Amino acid sequence: MAHKVHPKSFRIRGTEDWNIRGFYGKKMPQFLMEDFLIKDFLMKKLAEASVSNIEIEHSANKLNIIISTARPGLIIGRGGGGVDTLKKAIEKKIGKKEGKREIKIEIREIKNPWGSASLVAQFAAQQIEKRIPFRQVLKGSIEKVMQNRDVKGVRVEASGRLNGIEIARKEWLRQGKLPRNTIRADIDYAQAEAHCTYGKIGIKVWIYKGDKFDK
Repeated sequence: MAHKVHPKSFRIRGTEDWNIRGFYGKKMPQFLMEDFLIKDFLMKKLAEASVSNIEIEHSANKLNIIISTARPGLIIGRGGGGVDTLKKAIEKKIGKKEGKREIKIEIREIKNPWGSASLVAQFAAQQIEKRIPFRQVLKGSIEKVMQNRDVKGVRVEASGRLNGIEIARKEWLRQGKLPRNTIRADIDYAQAEAHCTYGKIGIKVWIYKGDKFDK
């Protein structure tokens, strides 16, 4: 039988790295729980900011949060006030049981949102929530992604009660190359959910950007 593996976890320590990394010491369970709380809080708080990825780096007395977004100005705010507000909200969320740790928030801009699988999946989910036919959403997403020179192939999949029918099914479209079983292949993968009146529609996106070779 086939065994499905997340494309990124399939390539960890080869061509990819963990999103949460660093020094935990003896407080591994506590810090790991805080990491999940922080990621869930930020994804809900910044739902309209086109956030692609959130990375967390730990050191002995410092917590560095890296937010990759296509709309950095919406997070930073005027004079950097938005970052300070986020920092205070995170401190309140995780508390100060672990002692004093400096929290640093770094904002990274994504100049080409159509090269990010996460942002493409979010866009497709938003379009389906607006009752746009799913086939039109899939075709439009693929066309916009394939306009990028660094993209070699893309696959977009939608599953659920598509267009509100009673029986759930899965539909997908693909263009270009997509070697999902090749470890050196640089494949960006993401999934999102569209919340419709007739239920949830799942969106999955694979974007192939060529091969990576170890130096």
